Amino acid sequence: MAQQRPDLLRRLILAEPGGELDVTLDPAFKPGPSPLAARIAATAEKIAAGDIDGGLMLFMDALEGPGAWKRLPAIPKQLLRDNAMTLLGQTRDKRPPFSLADAEAIKTPTLFIGGANTKGALPQVLHTLAAHISDSRTATIPGATHPMFEQAPQKFCEIVLEFLGA
Repeated sequence: MAQQRPDLLRRLILAEPGGELDVTLDPAFKPGPSPLAARIAATAEKIAAGDIDGGLMLFMDALEGPGAWKRLPAIPKQLLRDNAMTLLGQTRDKRPPFSLADAEAIKTPTLFIGGANTKGALPQVLHTLAAHISDSRTATIPGATHPMFEQAPQKFCEIVLEFLGA
């Protein structure tokens, strides 16, 4: 939306955007089948077969490192279970990796927000895209990981509202 119809947006907020970076943004990028896409496909396969917890464990461990699913408290786990079917659609998206041209095409004022303790690829994607979107700023929530809006809702809202009011 931000690339193709910026006229519809006044501000853009990306909370640890997913996806991958191509060689124009990540010199370590290797063309071909994506390891992350393969993990999401395996996740979707397990969920479609009824193994929701097994699929979510694969997904969370891919995003935040080994053991991430096991460390999650009961309420966030249930929220993920309730939304697990949305991962099935991600396998059909076939979203290509972000390129430098993709990032530079976004002219909407953009806030990138992340959890200070998030591990895996999400912080790399966030900081790399933020570095190449001309009107962007980055905010970090101390002590939080990817579900930062649940772990630190007041801080998350303060950052978002400040950005929207600017």
